[in-house]
Amino acid sequence: MTETITIGPDALEQLKELLLNRAFSKIVVLVDENTLVHCYPLVKPYLPEHHLIQIKSGENYKTLQTCEYIWKRMTELNLDRWSVLVNLGGGVIGDMGGFCAALFKRGLYFVQVPTTLLSQVDASVGGKTGVDFEGLKNHIGVYKEPVAVFIYPEFLQTLPQREIKSGYAEIIKHWLIADADMFEAQRHIGLFAENWEELIRHSVSIKSKVVEADPLEGGYRKVLNFGHTVGHAVESYLLEKPGRELLHGEAIAIGMLCEAYLSVKKSLLTKEALEKIETFLVSVYEKVPLTEDDIQTISRFALQDKKNTGATINCTLLQRIGSAVYDQPVTLQEIQESLRYYSLL
Repeated sequence: MTETITIGPDALEQLKELLLNRAFSKIVVLVDENTLVHCYPLVKPYLPEHHLIQIKSGENYKTLQTCEYIWKRMTELNLDRWSVLVNLGGGVIGDMGGFCAALFKRGLYFVQVPTTLLSQVDASVGGKTGVDFEGLKNHIGVYKEPVAVFIYPEFLQTLPQREIKSGYAEIIKHWLIADADMFEAQRHIGLFAENWEELIRHSVSIKSKVVEADPLEGGYRKVLNFGHTVGHAVESYLLEKPGRELLHGEAIAIGMLCEAYLSVKKSLLTKEALEKIETFLVSVYEKVPLTEDDIQTISRFALQDKKNTGATINCTLLQRIGSAVYDQPVTLQEIQESLRYYSLL
């Protein structure tokens, strides 16, 4: 597991201490145009002498082409294996920055400073890095733990409400797979959380325990993929439809509804539990219209899912709220049926 995960108002001070005490040969900060304006000014006072690499924001730029640019800049800066890359941004920056650091000269150090709710509760923790390829989400990647993760909840003040809702989906996912009591308590509160730091700590704790038990996703870690088989398919498909693109969490919310429905179809989950999940998610996330043509194409994206075994689509489903089971085979037709269920909500 990651050496340290620091959450709270002192996170940036702890980042400063690590960068000073570890005597890295060079420090480079990876930003996009948004974090450069809104987050970098908050972090800069805590950074020793450093360089910047700036890329464009958004899932559309999470590609090998962007990686080539990052590696080119790393080369120009003469980074060696004792350098450190500080990934300052959301899930795209964290995934891609970690991937580039892991491969450059067979690996240099990196730390995650996640700036979105999604990256704070999910993407920055667990050591998964990667990029999209041929329209497929995170199709190329490696497992590589950062030296440390520094979660500064104040960054959430810089986010639009849509980004908060996107990150909230992963928090809900953690409750659905591991904490029924928290789901029951929070579903009546919804998005009007008073203490994001507390929710972040709780979510990170759930994910960290799962990752510690199965770092390389040989089995149990797959429970974290609830909502992601259908969700990634929806996200990948709409990414290619200008004006219809979804944020990751928005797609995962659709995926959780579809996979909860499949859990009922497989006689794992009760209809009453599905109704609770449905009522909660529909109250937070706007409906995304899907045509029958959309449904047919989206389902085929699931054939490329990383959890699959040969031609078998493997899904993580719920056996009850607070408990998930992985490697559940589903058919293309069942995925289409679940998307039709969602379309009729």
